[in-house]
Order: sequence, then C-alpha cells, then structure tokens
Amino acid sequence: MLALSEQLDAIMPIELVGSVARTVGMTASVAGFPAPVGALASIDRDAGGPLEAEVIGFRDNLTLLYPFEELTGVRRGNRVRLVRTSRWLRVGDELKGRVFNAKGEAVDGRPQPILGQRTRFHRAPPHPCDRPRIELPLSTGIRAIDGLLTCGLGQRLGIFAGSGVGKSVLMGMMARYTSADVIVIAMIGERGRELNDFIERDLGPKGLAKSVVVVATSNEPALVRVQAAMTATAIAEHYRDEGKNVLLLMDSLTRFALAQREIGLAAGEPPTTRGYPPSVFAVLPRLVERAGQSTDGSITAFYTVLVEADDPNEPIADAVRGLLDGHIWLSRKLASKGRYPAVDVLESLSRLMPDVTSEEHFNSCGILRDLMGAYRDHEDLISIGAYRRGSNRSVDVSIELQDNINAYLKQRVEEPSTLEDARSGLIQLGQQAAQVASQMNQQLKQAQQQIQQPQIQQQAR
Repeated sequence: MLALSEQLDAIMPIELVGSVARTVGMTASVAGFPAPVGALASIDRDAGGPLEAEVIGFRDNLTLLYPFEELTGVRRGNRVRLVRTSRWLRVGDELKGRVFNAKGEAVDGRPQPILGQRTRFHRAPPHPCDRPRIELPLSTGIRAIDGLLTCGLGQRLGIFAGSGVGKSVLMGMMARYTSADVIVIAMIGERGRELNDFIERDLGPKGLAKSVVVVATSNEPALVRVQAAMTATAIAEHYRDEGKNVLLLMDSLTRFALAQREIGLAAGEPPTTRGYPPSVFAVLPRLVERAGQSTDGSITAFYTVLVEADDPNEPIADAVRGLLDGHIWLSRKLASKGRYPAVDVLESLSRLMPDVTSEEHFNSCGILRDLMGAYRDHEDLISIGAYRRGSNRSVDVSIELQDNINAYLKQRVEEPSTLEDARSGLIQLGQQAAQVASQMNQQLKQAQQQIQQPQIQQQAR
C-alpha cells in the first residue's frame, strides 16, 4: 500500500501549462512545460476530448510527450496541462477473475470494481540483502517442467520459442494447474482476437477465477504496451506484499522490448544493437528484478521470449537469458512431431533445481538427461538402422525406455499434474533405467560365459 508521505513527496506544488510546438511521428514536442520524465500530461484537442500522454524526454528546450492514443486532432498551439507526477494504481482482492487494460480499468464488460487500496506504479525491487533464499518448489502443473526443470517459489524463468510452438497453451495450463495462490497474466502486444481465445479456451473458468489478466493489444501505442507490463508487475507486487505466492505470466517480453524500442527511438536515442537503443537493455533488468521472493511472499515469474527465426542468440533472447534464473526452450521440431508441451529438456535449464529438489529427484533427473542426450547423439544412426546394439550402454538403455520417456514428457491440455506426480514418475523412470541396465549387464555376462565355455572345454581336451 502506498504511504501518504511517499505520495506527498512526489507531488509538484505548482501547476504546469505548456503548448504544443510540433509533432514528429508519435511524439509531441511541448514548449514551456518543464515536467519531469515519467509525469502524466493532458493535451487538449479540437475534437475527441483531451489526450493523455507521458513525458519521455527533452530536446532543444522542448519536452517530448508520447501519447496513449493517436495524435489525431492535435494541432500546433494546443494547451498541455500537467496531470500528475506520481504514478499509482488501485488494487484489491476484487481484481481476481477480471480483465484490465494498461491503466487498470476493467475491459471485460462488467462494472468497474471498487478498490480500496493503491500501490506505486514504479517500485524498486526488494533489496538483495532482504531476499530470502529460494528453497521451496512451486508446482506449475506441467509434468516436464516440474520433473526435469523444477521451479522454486520466487524464481524467474524465460520460455523461449518461435511463433506457433505452444506458448499460450503452456501458459493456460500453468494458470489452471499451478499451486500458486494468485496468477497475474500480462498479454503484451497480442492480436486482439487472441484475448477471448486465451480466456475461454486456454485459461477456462477455473483458471480465470484466481487470475488477474492485463492486456494491451498490438494495435495500441507502444507506451500502452510498456505500461501494461508495469501494471501487471505492480498488481503481482501487491499480492506478494499480502503474503501470497504469486505466479506472474508475461507474454511476451519481446513485444515489451519492441515497444520500449519505439519509445527510445522517438526520444532520440541512437540504435545500437540491431536497432535496439540502450534504454531497452536498461529497462529489462528493472522489470524482471521486481519479481522474486521477499520476506512477505513471492512472485514466481515466467516471461515468454519470441525468438526471431528460432535464433537463440538474437539480442533480446541473449540479454534475457542472462537476467533470469533459468530458461525453457520450446522446440518447433518436437511440436511438428505432435509432442506437447514441446519442451526441449536438453536445451533448457533451471538454475535453482538443485536447491528445491531432493537428492533422489535430482539424481533421477540426471539419469534421464543422460539417456535423452545419448539418444539424441545417435538418433540419425538409430533411425536408419545403422546403430548396432551393444555399442553404447546408455544408448541401449535409452532405446529400451524411449516410449516411456516420451509418455512422461507428453501431457494433454486437459490432463492435470502435480509436483508429486512429476517427482514420482521421474524417480520411477530412473529405477526402470537402472533395472534395464542391470538386465543388460547380466545378459552380457551370460553371453561372455557362453563364448568362453567352449574355449575352456577345448583347452581342457
């Protein structure tokens, strides 16, 4: 909850009024308006009512404003008035089960909720020394993730994938089957038709009941898309402050970065890395660091990253991978084979898995990874029948258990799973691998004895 002293400190005790000097693209340059960066302003228009905008910078003694709508109707000389310098958001339990825009206004056709609390729109992340260690796991409801990429309460992971590989379906399954108390879902830059598809098909009534959805579609201005990500994070922080374990799902962090690129270029920043200005790589850590564990509760965050041309080393993917506590790679090759969720376990990593799993669980995960790696290395030889049994023990075991491994990694959309189910299934696979390896050793010994016995008899004669 926002303290009264903090609100008073952020208030400017004067009224600022300026006038539009010129417009370039999506920005308006205002004369006589020394408002601070991040402040909200109102631009008068001849038609359509006042236009809300945000201060994004300064150039040639002019203040640059980026609007929340199109600049249609704005002319030179229009009056600009300061609305507020401190940004805040109304919050409360009535947020759950509703859909909101970037401003925190309900857009699902139902009455606006009455919210008695408010929180700062921009907040500093918890101090590093105040963050407790992550030692407890969170069930995401996805068997492949809970078993082989176990996530801890307060961990931040990225879901990396190209378009059409199943990110939205995966997020919907998490929202329905997770053990988190509250789910906050941010849909940044999505196509307009996908909102109802996601809510009705992927999320469902059960998932929506304990979720808060914040949406900014691709046709909205860049500032709205950036603000939607901040709004969702602020809502998640509110629930964390109340002692809840929150699951934050943001789709996608790439579109957030693209929106920030538009704002940065409009403010006059030079494009540096493949057209991205420096502010993009400065704002990304400020956003993701707000998630995590605090002394009150936790925000476990999953950020989807849309990988261009399935290139894992493109600038945003490369930067985000270094900021998060793990990454989950969705493979187009696996999706084309009909294996959903298309999690490529060997290309994925949860950095905190050793801290939140038992020794037996972690060892079983290592066994399964070894088998999957051995099978992938020899997959071409196996598929054409050129591999000879007995050449490699790990490959032999992986071939024997391949159907069981695939059955474990597959999960239907309507099939719920718990952390205990994933753990017990993984340990069982590890035990099966040990049994198969033991049987193969016995068969090898018997074969060697059968070969050696005639030789011994011949020598005896």
